[in-house]
Amino acid sequence: MAAYINGNLDISASIAGIFKEKHCPGHLQVLKTFTTALRDKEYRDAVEEEAFSILLKVQSQLCDELQAASSEDPDLQSVPLQLQLAAECFRAQRNSCVQSARNQSLLRELGFIDVSLKLLGLLLTTNVESRDDIFEPLRCGIQFLGNLAVGNQMCKDDIWRLSFPNLLLQLLSVDDEKAVSYASMVLHTCLDEAKVEEVSEPQNIQLALRVMELCRIQPDLDWTVLIATQHFLKSSALVESMYSGMSHHERVTLLELLFAQLREEDSEECGIPPSVARFLASTFQNGCGAVLTLATGSASSDEVLQEALTVISLLDVLCEMTSDLRQFMFLQNHPDLLVTTVELLKQVHAIGKASKNIFSAAQNFSSFSGDGDSSSNSPVISFKAHLIRLIGNLCHSNTNNQNKVRELEGIPLVLDNCNIDSNNPFISQWAIFAIRNLLENNRQNQELVAALERRGTADYSALRELGFLVEERDGSLLLKPVKKDS
Repeated sequence: MAAYINGNLDISASIAGIFKEKHCPGHLQVLKTFTTALRDKEYRDAVEEEAFSILLKVQSQLCDELQAASSEDPDLQSVPLQLQLAAECFRAQRNSCVQSARNQSLLRELGFIDVSLKLLGLLLTTNVESRDDIFEPLRCGIQFLGNLAVGNQMCKDDIWRLSFPNLLLQLLSVDDEKAVSYASMVLHTCLDEAKVEEVSEPQNIQLALRVMELCRIQPDLDWTVLIATQHFLKSSALVESMYSGMSHHERVTLLELLFAQLREEDSEECGIPPSVARFLASTFQNGCGAVLTLATGSASSDEVLQEALTVISLLDVLCEMTSDLRQFMFLQNHPDLLVTTVELLKQVHAIGKASKNIFSAAQNFSSFSGDGDSSSNSPVISFKAHLIRLIGNLCHSNTNNQNKVRELEGIPLVLDNCNIDSNNPFISQWAIFAIRNLLENNRQNQELVAALERRGTADYSALRELGFLVEERDGSLLLKPVKKDS
């Protein structure tokens, strides 16, 4: 222990000389020695408060010098060394916080958070010949904030209070992937339910939108995806605020993240609140007509195309939500969602039959790879199939919805989509699934289908080709597999 005490004294004395003298490369070496020493846990646990106090004075001095360098008559010759010294200060601070709650609290009490954030802000505005010179101290400074915040609620709260929203937004917008990644880590570490509420306020929404933009343009950046899935998607207020402020392209990214979250193995506990599901259902109802523009060729602009793709993504999410996830089955009773879906299917089906267009059925199976995935570039691949899937989901064990589809003349419509269609992979299976849910324990629907068969108005050949028979038994209609020897 005596060796560490002597080491503390020697390093403290050396650091003290930095802010008493004109900066020189030797000062940088002193800081590097301190940084290296702090990698050792025993030294880190023994370092005295005096050493940190002197380090804070050095950092404050660097703040003043960089601020002067940004004035009307800057001394640019000294800036490169100042930036190197700033980076080394941050490295020492970063190392001191590793697995050390004691040092985290000590640095916070001494005032390192305030000075460090001020220095980071200055780095963003400092004039240098090469912006690359700024990135090293920026990265180290942001890493320090991350290490300081881990497991320390008071540090998290102070960092948030002093950097939200403007500085955090600036750090997430730096033209350096590593700095952005570290800033995302800091944001993720600091966030909690109360802070997400602050983010959802109109004046702060740009921070959330920047995170979502990073999810789109840098999909491999794990921290932003975690921020979105673990925090943002759990707030209906924030989801609605973000959605209204997004372009259609950005909305698709949001919906893709929602879809992925729903498909997690523990999707029953995905954390997406019911109010988000209601919002998405209403949004689908209000905007679903946009997809029809794809058939007429009026989708001449990218904006119109993206609006249609947003509708398609909304449908995918609603299908997943109603796929027997108990927390979202209330959507079966969402006002007019079923009516909207049936009516949209009618329109899409009629348009596809009226002329050759993007909604027409096709038999072009050369566009499918060996694993069954389509390689077609059509934006409406599977759209009609998913409309039928949603109808089937909404009718599952729900007599009122079964009756409503019958009243809307939707049963013959579903039956008319039992044919194989390369533009809608698995549409036959989804149609069979929907028919099964429409007929289950519903005598009137069963009688309707039986009457259609007797009158010859329903063609069951496609069902038979897929290995199913429609059979009337004791006044009820059954969908049953064909025996192999029949």
